Amino acid sequence: MTFEWFVSLRYLRAKRKQKFISLISIISVLGVAVGVMALIVVLSVYTGFTEGLRDQIIGINAHVLVQRFSGFIPDPAGTVREIDSVPGVTAATPVIYGQALISSGGRSTGVSLRGIDPATAGRVIAIEKKMKTGSFQSLRTPAGLPAVILGVELARQLRVAEGGKIRLISPNGPLSPMGVLPRVLTCRVAGMFATGMFEYDSGIAFVDLETARSLTGLSRGVHGIEVRVEDIDGADRVAAAIGRRLGPQYSVRDWMQINKNLFAALKLEKVGIFIALDLIILVAALNIISALVMVVMEKKRDIAILKSMGATNASIIRIFFYQGMIIGAIGTLSGVVAGLGLCWFLRHYPIIELPRNVYPMSTMPIKVVPLDVTVIGVSAVVITLLATLYPSWQASRVRPAEALSYE
Repeated sequence: MTFEWFVSLRYLRAKRKQKFISLISIISVLGVAVGVMALIVVLSVYTGFTEGLRDQIIGINAHVLVQRFSGFIPDPAGTVREIDSVPGVTAATPVIYGQALISSGGRSTGVSLRGIDPATAGRVIAIEKKMKTGSFQSLRTPAGLPAVILGVELARQLRVAEGGKIRLISPNGPLSPMGVLPRVLTCRVAGMFATGMFEYDSGIAFVDLETARSLTGLSRGVHGIEVRVEDIDGADRVAAAIGRRLGPQYSVRDWMQINKNLFAALKLEKVGIFIALDLIILVAALNIISALVMVVMEKKRDIAILKSMGATNASIIRIFFYQGMIIGAIGTLSGVVAGLGLCWFLRHYPIIELPRNVYPMSTMPIKVVPLDVTVIGVSAVVITLLATLYPSWQASRVRPAEALSYE
């Protein structure tokens, strides 16, 4: 152990008249630890929320959406074959979009209609895993009333259960002297799903392609092709390959482009949270500056003696730099351990429940990202080390003759 380390460690041990300085050092350690712990926990919760929201959105939507600029795709079967031949694509299915008024027993609300192919839709969107009753195959009705699948919140609002009847009213009807006549279709509830997102569970209804055509007035073709890819993070590359295969008359967007504004806002908020919580560590760094400045004032005579014995200015700087580094390192390490421990506890014991009609998950989501923990630890160490520079420099400026003149 060099004498700089030896002196730094001795200065950290409080004597009777230096207890106040040691108290400030302890507060500094706690400040750094609390700041690091808060950053780890908050960013882990934020990452878990963002990924949970992403999974919920992708669960009911495709990874890639293919549409034609003319408004509809006339040959969906041929387009699906072209898309399936693109590397990275696992499945594709045609879809028809529409809007309608859904009513039952005097209760009505607006709904977003999705016409799907029951045979292939389950391979593209993960909604079948969230079915409470029924399945996509329930939409196949060779005889009888057309079938519809509703979200659980929508079914609750309409007060209908599986097997009940509802009416779908679409404004895309034929023209008449009185204007546009609405299309009215009575359907049977064949199933219900629950995604956990109130917006989806209360505003989406699935029907088969033929039922969707009769409600939207689309005589042939479909509105789009939904695609599932192998690597969700590489969906943009697959989307670009599909666009090159189909040509410029098609619009191909991946899930990141479709929800670009939402995820860009979430990323910006994460950066803002990181900067705001870093201020806690900055406050602790100011405490480190105060503690070291008081140590320098208290130890002027010791510094002068060390210099008179041959210690250089660089050695004096290192003594107080090491002291601040020890405080910062202990605080950072304690904060990392406490933060990871709290994240583990919240993940294995979900004691904090969230309202399902507000958030896309029922419990506090936690996901620890090693890169985030590394950045937090490094930033805390850097801030605390910067805080030691001024007191260390002040200590090196002590002149032995002036400090010892009255001794």
